[in-house]
Amino acid sequence: MAKTALLIGATGLVGGFVLEQLLQDAYYDSVIVLSRKSLNKQHPKLKEVLVNFEQLENYAADIKADTVFCCLGTTIKAAGSQEAFKKVDYEYPLRMAEIARQNGASTYLLITALGASKTSMIFYNRVKGEVEDAIGKLNFTAFHILQPSLIIGERKENRAGEGIAQKLSPVYDALMFGPLAKYKSIKAEQIAKAMVYFSKTDATGILRHESDALQKI
Repeated sequence: MAKTALLIGATGLVGGFVLEQLLQDAYYDSVIVLSRKSLNKQHPKLKEVLVNFEQLENYAADIKADTVFCCLGTTIKAAGSQEAFKKVDYEYPLRMAEIARQNGASTYLLITALGASKTSMIFYNRVKGEVEDAIGKLNFTAFHILQPSLIIGERKENRAGEGIAQKLSPVYDALMFGPLAKYKSIKAEQIAKAMVYFSKTDATGILRHESDALQKI
């Protein structure tokens, strides 16, 4: 049976890999990408919709798919404030989920972070946990939450702190074994691979996948 995938965050590090894998995967015969700016990409399976994320309701007719992949994410520094960060990492993913669910989507996949918890003392992790909790209440047939550790890859935007962490990751990773293995850094392409893989399983309910589980796919 033909399947349609909807992707938001395609211009990001992980989202770019997810898009490439979806376009190559015969399981999906149509891939809808919602983005602020054009990807300047052509493919027979690809439909691009330019949107204003502040007014997602205006694009409800395009937010129709079997499976939704949410790769949206920023940092407080890049967003400029905690309020702006929460728009990107909480409000947009949740509103997208609400509209997609109303339009019949059965599966939603979301990238958050290792340590995400709505009770966390760390603002970043707390927002990630809050969006997990909010989307979990929408009763998707399957809601996959991917919780990676430090993501390795070349980003288009400059994230100085992450850049330093990536350079130190080989030393850091060597110390992460046994119960600490889940804290090893993970390549963006590997997260994308796991995300697409989970989207095609028959698993149901709310399913959390920590970083070490993503590495094994």
